[in-house]
Amino acid sequence: MIELYYWPTPNGKKVTILLEECGVDYRMIPCNIGAGDQFADEFLDISPNNRMPAMVDRNPADGGDPISVFESGSMMMYIAEKEGRFWPQDVRDKYEVNQWVMWQMANQGPKTGERGHFFRLEDSEGDQSYALTRFSDEVNRLYGVLNQRLYDRPYVAGDEYTIADMICYPWTVMWEVQGQDLNDFKYFKRWFQEMGDRPAVQAGMAVGSDLGNDPATLSDAEKEARKKLLYNQRARPVRER
Repeated sequence: MIELYYWPTPNGKKVTILLEECGVDYRMIPCNIGAGDQFADEFLDISPNNRMPAMVDRNPADGGDPISVFESGSMMMYIAEKEGRFWPQDVRDKYEVNQWVMWQMANQGPKTGERGHFFRLEDSEGDQSYALTRFSDEVNRLYGVLNQRLYDRPYVAGDEYTIADMICYPWTVMWEVQGQDLNDFKYFKRWFQEMGDRPAVQAGMAVGSDLGNDPATLSDAEKEARKKLLYNQRARPVRER
């Protein structure tokens, strides 16, 4: 049994897609990032970066004590390796997948997230035009990277569907909000549509669909409290024991 600490964001949905594709028995434990669950001591014990998702495998392959893993890319490697699916282990194919997992973690996720951050800021926060231009251009560039990659192969890492595809997809479903036009990226569009047709992808994307809060329904006080919680975080004191 895998215990998955989760909130319905793109980073969480990467992992649920893989769990659904593998048919793994898992229990989703809500980690409400808007309420600050990610700062609880019991969560920091498994995710010291105070970010979700994180997981605990209660039945590791070696039969030993439970194993906890944080960072979505590392979690996906762990699950795929344990299940023997979607992550080839011969050295050439393995690193073909690995480099795209790293690309997503270092580029697509952070740059798209920053674009969303600055796009959501109110005028009272000052002129955000440079930041919006910077990260909107980066997001567009990254769609182009995927489009070029998918020009002559069916999947991101080559001929096989792997965790490289699953990790990229959730960050693209909001392409319209991100200011992109799928018709500008026809090879990516073909892949995107095929991904969205997979039953396990649909199931993984739907996990926790009843958990999120519509920002439009939040009061001004709730919005301000959430902003203080999530934005401009600095180092936290050592949890001495």
